[in-house]
Amino acid sequence: MRIAFHTLGCKVNQYETEALKEIFAEREHEIVGEEECADLYIINTCSVTALADRKSRQYIRRMKKKNPQAAVLVTGCYAQIAPDEVAAIEGVDIVTGTNEKSNIAEYVEEFFSKRETCEIALTPERHVLPYEELRDYDETGIVTSMESRTRAYIKIQEGCDRFCTYCIIPYARGKSRSRDPFSIVAEAEALIEKGFKEIILTGINAALYGSEPDFAYNGDKEGIEIIIDLIGRIEGDFRIRLSSLEPTVIDKEYVTRLFKYDKLCHHLHLSAQSGSDAVLRAMNRNYDRSEYLEIVRTLRDFDPHYGITTDLIAGFPGEKEVDFRDSISLIEEAEFCKVHAFNYSKRPGTKAADMHDHIAPVVKSRRTADLIAAGEASAARFFTKCIGTKRRVLVEEFDVASSAFVGYTDNYIKTYISDRSDCRCGEFVTVTLTEIYKDGMKGE
Repeated sequence: MRIAFHTLGCKVNQYETEALKEIFAEREHEIVGEEECADLYIINTCSVTALADRKSRQYIRRMKKKNPQAAVLVTGCYAQIAPDEVAAIEGVDIVTGTNEKSNIAEYVEEFFSKRETCEIALTPERHVLPYEELRDYDETGIVTSMESRTRAYIKIQEGCDRFCTYCIIPYARGKSRSRDPFSIVAEAEALIEKGFKEIILTGINAALYGSEPDFAYNGDKEGIEIIIDLIGRIEGDFRIRLSSLEPTVIDKEYVTRLFKYDKLCHHLHLSAQSGSDAVLRAMNRNYDRSEYLEIVRTLRDFDPHYGITTDLIAGFPGEKEVDFRDSISLIEEAEFCKVHAFNYSKRPGTKAADMHDHIAPVVKSRRTADLIAAGEASAARFFTKCIGTKRRVLVEEFDVASSAFVGYTDNYIKTYISDRSDCRCGEFVTVTLTEIYKDGMKGE
């Protein structure tokens, strides 16, 4: 069987698609590109915004047109939250929830077996557990291949029980649950043995790793430290990066404990969402602006060039202009090296959807544009301060347009290296950062 995939959304979704590809390949099915003719199209959906839902619907219809005789399976967050809506889309044959990925191959093979004997039901199959039953970590096995040949994601955690008022994802992913640490280490060992030089730990809310009351680990570490410590003991020249840590979970004492791990990159993604205390309370973020900036100062005291990236939402219900200016000033004070800014998206079923004083779309768009501009100026200031510093770059590709090798420093600066004598894709090289260039810096 020829199977094509399309993935929307976050790094967790991308990781889960890679896991599905390996499961199907092990069962001797052929994985083909999404633009090719296939017998089955699998769409791994996102539902973080209304736009994500719309894109998911567009791709479902688009994939079916590739081969009208093909079957279409829809999985991921959109399928979990709105299975009836997804099943009603013309051409959908199977709908599976977020905790069913380890069973998808069986569902598919059973479906095609029924098709051969004309036993197909008139309505799409649905395999979606209710929210209350999303309790166990769905283990999809060891993933040993990624589209990138240098950096590999490892999913360590599933779900979130923080319930920020704007966020639908806890309902799509269920309560927080952690993957077995030794399964994570086995996957890291396999990836490092295959030549991957950067291991990125990811999850729906990775900072919650090990937080369940029944989580069992026989060691002196807690939380995500367990995984950093265990992977750090593996022999080899590689580094570890955290995809994100939520300030709803961590504080300055928490990040201080991470400084002792030599293989951990000097970069954290800390989702601020707003710089206004009033908005943060309305979002149920459980920290204030000063606590957030304490984490930033702690990181920069350890390394003045510590890379910090963030997310910010523009136009949350009730956000006044003074609240918005607080987000602008947070960018200026924190000197992020990258800012991801988004319009607030109303998600039915969340508390924010029922709040008063929703912001006009034109105002949200203007504020988002201003946040992006402030983020670009912040990145330029951060890059300027890094001029003359030496950092280690993992070389990932050769950029023909720039005639340079390109990779990322440990503190997450995209670096263009024109002096190519010592560069090899998939290897580390130490560079001196010399100037701002394109979306990053030049390095020698």
